[in-house]
Amino acid sequence: MAGLPHPVLLSTFCNMDYITINGQTVEFKHVFYSWVCMAVLFTVAWIVRRNLTMIPGKLQNFFEAIISTLEDFICTTMGEMGRKYVPLLAGMFIYILSMNLMGLIPGFDAPTANLNSTVCMAVFVLLFYNFVGLARWKAHYIHHFMGPSKWLVPLMLPLEFVSHLSRPVSLSLRLFGNIRGEEIVIVLFFVMAPILGTLPIYALFLLGKSMQAFVFFMLTMFYIKGALEAPEH
Repeated sequence: MAGLPHPVLLSTFCNMDYITINGQTVEFKHVFYSWVCMAVLFTVAWIVRRNLTMIPGKLQNFFEAIISTLEDFICTTMGEMGRKYVPLLAGMFIYILSMNLMGLIPGFDAPTANLNSTVCMAVFVLLFYNFVGLARWKAHYIHHFMGPSKWLVPLMLPLEFVSHLSRPVSLSLRLFGNIRGEEIVIVLFFVMAPILGTLPIYALFLLGKSMQAFVFFMLTMFYIKGALEAPEH
């Protein structure tokens, strides 16, 4: 560490919940579980890719069904231009769903139950769909913020900017709030009735966590679609 004016010293507690950086303790477990989720997904993807065959096995069939369903949904909603965004949108859905489901595994926490994780993904969505719009329309992209009539520009322009800036807030808080709430309810049910109280709620939350991943995926798709469409003005 010689030559560094402020050396970074990392020390982790045995529960991996926090790390200490330069004497400041910060929460770490959501980052750690995100890495675990990515490692699992990369490993599964590598296994599926390595064993691709004309006669697919169960694992290949499973992922082909998911990707094919998402691709059909995206292309039906966005048209043929949406096909190039299938890898991003499908990958985002699978990643968020996997992080959500980690909260159902005993000893694990859902990374999406932490606001840092959801805010990062929501900010990425904001930057990405605006980049897509700028790449397609260049300077004319500003017309997306001006409304249907030039007389409404002074009113619509600030409103549209506020509307777009509120999207990552809505995306991040919706996902965080639902997953965090489900995590708390699972703990409460487990304390009151470890088996009888927890197992039924698992099925309900499995549906809820899947729906939250789909909502994030669907809104992201609509934002990209809106950026690609011709402006009203």
